[in-house]
Amino acid sequence: MSAQAGIPEGFELDPRFQPHTFAALVGPFYTRRRGNDLSLGLRIESRHCNSRGTCHGGLLATLADVALGYACALAASADGQKRNFVTVDLSLQYLASTQLGDWVQSEVTVLTPGSRTASATGQLLANGNPVVRMSANFRIARTRTPEAGNASET
Repeated sequence: MSAQAGIPEGFELDPRFQPHTFAALVGPFYTRRRGNDLSLGLRIESRHCNSRGTCHGGLLATLADVALGYACALAASADGQKRNFVTVDLSLQYLASTQLGDWVQSEVTVLTPGSRTASATGQLLANGNPVVRMSANFRIARTRTPEAGNASET
């Protein structure tokens, strides 16, 4: 474990999450990259828990969506071109609950990196134990620039 809040070795705070975005508000998310494999992780905090004291399934769905999408984007950029994807569908099967303090991380296999669509499958692990099976399909997103007048509203 690293000295940074008990984050496992090799994981670093992900700099892609911009302040005031949804992902930044529900994180913090950490990434570990080993070659072409990308794992996204997060330590469960009290703000991530529901009224029963377990991690809210919506947070796990967000982690799954982002982890699968980032892995597809990485696989699709093997030719040097950066691609961003939007989620077409996301399927989750909750296997077990996660608790305050648990470290949850993704294991993802990209099935089809594609240039227009991509798909991936995997699981979320809490302290090494499977808690969510996940799969998703993505479509390449058109690049848009923020409108000058709306920059402060995002």
